[in-house]
Amino acid sequence: MYRRLSAVMFPILALLCIGSFYWGYQEHQEKNSILIKAENQYQRAFHDLSYHVDQVHRQLGNTLAVNSKSQAYHRKGLVNVWRLTSEAQNEVNQLPLTLLPFNTTEEFLSRISNFAYKTAVRDLSKNPLTDDEFKTMKTLYDRSDEISKNLQAMQQKVLQNNLRWMDVEVALASEKSTRDNTIIDGFKTVDKKVSEYPEINWGPSVASMYQKRTIKMLSGKMMTPEDIKKKTAEFLGLKTDANIRVVENGQGTEYASYSATVEEEKNRTIQLDFTQKGGKLIWYMNPREIGDKKTGLEQARKNAEAFLNKHGYKGMVPVSYDDFGNEGIFTYVATQNGVLIYPEKLTVKLALDNGEPTGIQASDFVYEDHKRTIPKAKISKAQAKAALNPSMKVSSEKMAIILNDLGEEALCYEFTGKINKQEYKIYINADTGVEESIEQTPELR
Repeated sequence: MYRRLSAVMFPILALLCIGSFYWGYQEHQEKNSILIKAENQYQRAFHDLSYHVDQVHRQLGNTLAVNSKSQAYHRKGLVNVWRLTSEAQNEVNQLPLTLLPFNTTEEFLSRISNFAYKTAVRDLSKNPLTDDEFKTMKTLYDRSDEISKNLQAMQQKVLQNNLRWMDVEVALASEKSTRDNTIIDGFKTVDKKVSEYPEINWGPSVASMYQKRTIKMLSGKMMTPEDIKKKTAEFLGLKTDANIRVVENGQGTEYASYSATVEEEKNRTIQLDFTQKGGKLIWYMNPREIGDKKTGLEQARKNAEAFLNKHGYKGMVPVSYDDFGNEGIFTYVATQNGVLIYPEKLTVKLALDNGEPTGIQASDFVYEDHKRTIPKAKISKAQAKAALNPSMKVSSEKMAIILNDLGEEALCYEFTGKINKQEYKIYINADTGVEESIEQTPELR
């Protein structure tokens, strides 16, 4: 009996052992294959990063070397700088540096990219590079040379010592000391040197991109938690503020704000955010369950406008509408003297089962809400319209202020119409007659 059982079980167990060994070998091979692929990707990204930063330095040098009146080459050189720094930024994002403080260098590359782009897109024949911009390029030329040399020194160590990026990833993810890792130390050194650079004059268009919204931009008095409770109760139409909880965010900083929450039935929590200075509503959300869609576009718009008027948002104009199943979202912009002010916008979310407004996002409106001096258009509507494609069937014409590629407000003629069976909004600069922006988006009617 034992012999017969052994005769049957032994081959089965042998097959199982062989199978398990083979499975383990396959798993090991697949794991090694993945590790090798990841290592190759990291090595390629690092060496490409070193190359592209060196090319940024060289291209800046070439741009500085030509005559100061060579606008065509200046544009070509700056476009190349923008392209190369964009590629370098992409390569940084491919490296396992999320746990490593390398943000100063990333921001520096970002600023170079934006400086080059915003300088190149303008008409250099009419608005050539200024003395300050040449000085900025000279500074960037020197700084990029230093960064490039540091990266090349790291590159040489990586090649000489056969260093592995997978070891960097393991070191960053572990709680062990990473001070002895050559690659990590090298990136820390680069970032530290960049952080010690004197402030560079990037120009107003680039500086505005990095301008943070703080309470200094707002008017009004500083609010207390009790003030916010009263504002929340008033907004929600509550008789008492007893069940309202208020928490201060960023206490003692210039980004301070308040979050208010109200516990409703069925484990539903209504949330609101207010600025600390002035008590302006930034965000409101009533996350309730939504039934089947029963409310049409026209009724939803009436409900949204009634909601905005009730809460003091006067003179807002709807410019777009998105329908996400049983929810609808309207975008509204402010107006001044009949001109649409796109930077001063907000969105309203509605539940389409009964058309109730369930949310509002108003941060752009809060920080851009101010009276503007709107200039007179230098070209007529007919002149602006002549810049459109003759095949475009225009359905509406308006005046609007938008943010252009330089991050500056520009007065434009807004033409909405169809071409190639698609609806577009085309913005023609009211001073120059050139296209500032083109959007493929249906207009709200």
